[in-house]
Amino acid sequence: MEGKRQYIVSDKIICCLPYQISRKQGVKSVQLSGFTPSFHLDSPGKIDYDKCNQFYARPGGQTGVCVKNISIMIKPASSLCNMRCRYCFYADITNLRQVRSYGIMSRETTEKILENIRSGLQRGDQINFAFQGGEPALAGLDFYRHFVNLVEGWDKSIKVNYALQTNGLSLDEQWCRFLARHHFLVGISLDILPACHDEARKDEKGQGTYQRVMDGVRLMEQHGVEYNVLCTLTREAAKYPQKIWKAITKQDFKWVQFTPCLGELSGEEDNSYALTPQDFASFYIQLFSCWLDDFHKGAYRSIKLIDDLVNYLAYQIPTSCGINGKCQPQLIVEADGSVFPCDFYCLDEYLLGNFREQSLEELFLLSVKSEMRSRERSLICEKCPYEKICGGGCKRMQKEVYCGAGDGSCGMRSFLDYSLDKLQEIARQAVR
Repeated sequence: MEGKRQYIVSDKIICCLPYQISRKQGVKSVQLSGFTPSFHLDSPGKIDYDKCNQFYARPGGQTGVCVKNISIMIKPASSLCNMRCRYCFYADITNLRQVRSYGIMSRETTEKILENIRSGLQRGDQINFAFQGGEPALAGLDFYRHFVNLVEGWDKSIKVNYALQTNGLSLDEQWCRFLARHHFLVGISLDILPACHDEARKDEKGQGTYQRVMDGVRLMEQHGVEYNVLCTLTREAAKYPQKIWKAITKQDFKWVQFTPCLGELSGEEDNSYALTPQDFASFYIQLFSCWLDDFHKGAYRSIKLIDDLVNYLAYQIPTSCGINGKCQPQLIVEADGSVFPCDFYCLDEYLLGNFREQSLEELFLLSVKSEMRSRERSLICEKCPYEKICGGGCKRMQKEVYCGAGDGSCGMRSFLDYSLDKLQEIARQAVR
C-alpha cells in the first residue's frame, strides 16, 4: 500500500484527496489512484454505457476488450455480530427479510464463489474484495487464510486488493499479523467521542466498547496495518463538530469517514439516532471550517466527503456512490452466496441471484438493471444550482442528508452554499 491510500467505506474502496494537493501539504503517502469501481466486459454492447458510464474506460475511443476493475463486498458472517449497536442499519434490514442470518460462509460456498469470479477475470484485471457484516471477523481467521490461499493460486497478473470493515473487538496479535502480511486495508468502526460511542456501541453484555476498540486501533498501528476510521454520525454526535475535530487531531486519525445514521427502512418507527438534513449541514459546515484552518496550515487530514467533492470538482471522478446522484452497480454477497445490488437494500425483493450458480458477468448485468436503482427526481433537486454535483445524492440517505424530509430543506445544499467556492479553489490547485 506504499504510496497509495484508499478508503474502505460501507460498500466500496475509494481513493482519497488528489495527490497534487496532498503533496503540497507534505503528505507523501497519498496519491490519486484514479480508482473508480468499474467493470468492462468483452462484449460492451451488452451494457448500457449511459447508465453506468463511470465504470467504463474505452482506451482511444475503442469498444473492444477492456481491463476490468471491480469491487465485491462479501458478508462471510452474514448479520452475526458481537456488538449490539443501537442504530445498526443492517439489523434493520435483516428484520425485514425472511432469513435474518445466513450464518457463517462455508468452505464449499467460498470455493464456488471464487471459482465463478475467477472465470470472469482475465490477465491484467483488478479485483477488490471488501469484507463486511454484521461483524466479518466472526467468520474466523481460518476463513480468511483459506480465502487468501485460494486467491494466491490465481494468475499473478490479476491484481487483488483486500479490505475489512470491523468493529475491532476481535483484533489481536494474530489478526494484526495476518492483516499486515496480506496488506488488508481495515475500516474500524469508532464513533470518535467516547461518550457517544459507548452510549450506542455496546457489546452483548450491554457494556460500552470504546476502550476495547481503541486498543485494537493501537495494536494495528504497532503492526503497520493500514486503517481508516468509520464514524456513524448520529443526531447527538452532530452537535459536537469542534469537539470531534479536536479528538481526531488528538488521536492522530488521518483518514475519517462520517456515515449518516439512517432512519428505519420501513419508516414505521422514529429513530432518535437518525440524522436530519439540518444536523448534517450544521455539522459539516463547522467541521469543514476546522478542517480548512488546519489544511491552510499544512496539516492535511482526510475527511471522506471533502475528498469526494474535491475529486469530483477537479476530475469529474465520482469516488463515492451517489455523489452525482447515480447508483453504482454493486455486488453484495451474503454468506450463502446470495447477491444483492446494494448494501442498503439486501432485501428479498432485490435478490439478484447466487454466486454459487451464476457468473460474474450475469450478476453484474442484473445489478445494472436492478429496480433498486430506480428513483423519482425531486422538483427541489431539478431547480438546485448543485444538481450536477449532487444529483440528488444517495437514494437511501434522502431523509437524513438531502431533501427527502419534505420540508423544503436540503443538508447538502446548505453545506455547498457555505463551502463550494473554497472546495473549487482546492480543486483548481489539484489540476494545476
